[in-house]
Amino acid sequence: MARLFITPREIDLISDLTKEVIKDVAGQKVFYYKVREDLSNVHDVYEEAPTKVFDSPIEIEARVEYLPEEIRTNRFGDEEFYTINVFFHERDLIDRDLEVRTGDYFSYGDTFFEITSAVIESNAYGQIEHSIGTKVVGKQARIGQIDEDPNGPTSQSYVDDEESVQESFVQQRGFSENSEGETNDKRQLQEDGKLDEPISKPREISPKADDVAGIKSSFYDEE
Repeated sequence: MARLFITPREIDLISDLTKEVIKDVAGQKVFYYKVREDLSNVHDVYEEAPTKVFDSPIEIEARVEYLPEEIRTNRFGDEEFYTINVFFHERDLIDRDLEVRTGDYFSYGDTFFEITSAVIESNAYGQIEHSIGTKVVGKQARIGQIDEDPNGPTSQSYVDDEESVQESFVQQRGFSENSEGETNDKRQLQEDGKLDEPISKPREISPKADDVAGIKSSFYDEE
């Protein structure tokens, strides 16, 4: 019965609405590192690459379920170990031509994670061809598995790092570009000509150097 009421047009609407929440409201993101198996020196027997080669990181907006660190005690003392869940928007992955794979890596804050599980979270109203998104479980990567500098934001405790705190946020709203450059964002109803692109441009939250009221954003048009 779902197909009688949930047609491709409704599927596109649901996809665009969830994209709007993830990309234009929440603002959470991870940086995805794809392992290049063709360039990494993989062991013939163990099929492991001690030194891995990665593509340049891809910034992806997603829902992130941040879990408290697990404290493990061994003979060397205490160790903090992180596990997080990340939910990628399915249409966004298709638009980017990106396949999320077990064994790839991503960073969130100043921590790098190895993907240990990547499964389809659910389908849309029982329609098997339309999935809602991919749920990824990331386990904190061991030292030496990936030697890359983390991308910001990381932590406000890094006072000497200009990118440690994200002070600006720019919406995408289906535009191919915003003030930060190329977005790789698509909204299906706009692509199909069912909706015109928004009249107003993507809104932006950014610090104001001349702000005398102590308000650190221009989103509300205080001027």
